[in-house]
Amino acid sequence: MLRAAEDTRISARIAPPTWVVIALACAGQFLVVLDVSVVNVALPSMRTDLGLSGPGLQWVVNAYSIAFAGFMLLGGRAGDLYGRKRMFLVGLALFTLASVGGGLAQEGTQLLLARAAQGLGAAVLAPSTLTILTSAVPEGAARARAIATWTAVGAGGGAAGGLVGGLLVDGLSWRWVLLINVPIGAVVLAGAAHWLVESRAGDGRRLDLPGALLVTAGLATLAYGIVQTEAEGWTAAATLVPLCAGAALIGVFLVVEARTTAPLMPLKLLRLRSVSSANAAMFVSGSAMFCMWFFMTLYAQNVLGYSPLGAGLALVPSSLAVVIGSKSAPRLMPVVGARNVAVLGTLLAAAGFGWQSTMTADGPYLTAIMLPGILMMAGAGLAATPLAALATSGAAPQDAGLVSGLVNTSRVMGGSLGLAIMFTIAAARTGGSTSGEALTAGYALAFRVSGVLLLAGAVLMLVWLPRRISRR
Repeated sequence: MLRAAEDTRISARIAPPTWVVIALACAGQFLVVLDVSVVNVALPSMRTDLGLSGPGLQWVVNAYSIAFAGFMLLGGRAGDLYGRKRMFLVGLALFTLASVGGGLAQEGTQLLLARAAQGLGAAVLAPSTLTILTSAVPEGAARARAIATWTAVGAGGGAAGGLVGGLLVDGLSWRWVLLINVPIGAVVLAGAAHWLVESRAGDGRRLDLPGALLVTAGLATLAYGIVQTEAEGWTAAATLVPLCAGAALIGVFLVVEARTTAPLMPLKLLRLRSVSSANAAMFVSGSAMFCMWFFMTLYAQNVLGYSPLGAGLALVPSSLAVVIGSKSAPRLMPVVGARNVAVLGTLLAAAGFGWQSTMTADGPYLTAIMLPGILMMAGAGLAATPLAALATSGAAPQDAGLVSGLVNTSRVMGGSLGLAIMFTIAAARTGGSTSGEALTAGYALAFRVSGVLLLAGAVLMLVWLPRRISRR
């Protein structure tokens, strides 16, 4: 009874079946990740219909990603303090309503505002999906399997974006890329309101407002600087100023957190080896792996001449591979250890990236897309599950939402930074040429550099990650 105020409070309502909780959490995560990639196929149609400029078209993607990255830690901590179920419902409701606004937009400004609101909703929703799942399943083999399902669904959502977007744009219109979220979101909202059980941290803390403002502004500014690199380059003031300002805000945030009595992010979390090492590994591996879908889609369409739908279909085997890899990890983790499974998956992905870097302008589908894609994504799925399990292990229950937000932030920020760097590398090698040979050379170099980065990540994991998941 003396520990009641310190432990996570759960309502007295009878808990629903575990599979229902997992299904609802995974459905929310699927919507969040799908929306990151599904709009890419619809961008040309959006530009024609709404008269968007080139920079305006870029901000259809950027508005979502900046809001998503910037508010993630705040969304995770809000779940701890105000209730994970409540934040799940609030985030999903905002995401669904914003999808309506975007799908019905008549002007470019309306679409951009809707995309920013979607990103904010996703930032509140995403940490709650993982926290609800880990709160419902005790640590051990069962939680590893649940996290594997969450990882597979999330990765599958990102992978399916091109295919789903192609089907919707070709069969209906670009508006359905956003409107498709509405019926799915409504069903998940109804299920979550009925089935999910509320839980929150029970120590009565208030939100650390200065910390929340600093970390949100810092992450959003960093994300803005990263997306500016595509249009302005790395040395332009429009890029360097927000990058430096974002880094400075994060530095001030860390100083404030070290001195406040009830910090948004207790720095002691970073002293937990499982949390710090797994998040660092996710950042590094995400920076290498996130570019795979981007460059593979460009290669299929710009070099090999595939249609948007054809490019989406070509990547279906890779999408299945990431699901198989994610679901295979829990079987291996008790035998060889979480760390070794993460290293094995990263090395497998590095082999796939190395193979993909040998692509040619007239490569056959089997060896130029399918087989290396399967290797890359099977390795990504195999590595992601133990990393997520390690990153959420060992932390106190009252910090579960924050840790989940940190997991998503590491992955999103690493992926955004990695894509910006790889795009710059590819563009430098291409030299402005649009020939198939030049584009292939640029894409191949990006895959080669990513493969080297993954090898470095494997060494980092081997040295720093704990061998097995810690118990609390």
